[in-house]
Amino acid sequence: MRALGQNPTNTEVLTILGNPKSDGMNVRGLDFEHFLLMLLMVAKNEDEGTYEDYVEAIQMFDKEGNGTIMGVEISQGVVTLGEKMTEEEVEMLVAGHEDSNGSIRHEALGGISRQGDGPMGHSSSLWC
Repeated sequence: MRALGQNPTNTEVLTILGNPKSDGMNVRGLDFEHFLLMLLMVAKNEDEGTYEDYVEAIQMFDKEGNGTIMGVEISQGVVTLGEKMTEEEVEMLVAGHEDSNGSIRHEALGGISRQGDGPMGHSSSLWC
């Protein structure tokens, strides 16, 4: 499951397996049918995060604690964190928000996130 980008909770795994007793866990296998059920359950319940999660993530990039983030750090962070965005989409993310020093105020990104859509109309967990 983890190789497929999913991280089921122990409760989800036990539910799919029919809540076996602890001594039955060592002998109980996972057939393909149960694997698919687990994958569907976990994929459907994927948490995209809250606005507060978004703000916390943005604040991690604010190294000086002054309410600003370097635009280049946002670009690198988006790519490093695995967000599937093209270079053009990343440029659109920071375009018009950078000051003369290349910094972006948190509030500028917060306004984007409340719109609910990413650049070029893409919906993304980054945009909560």
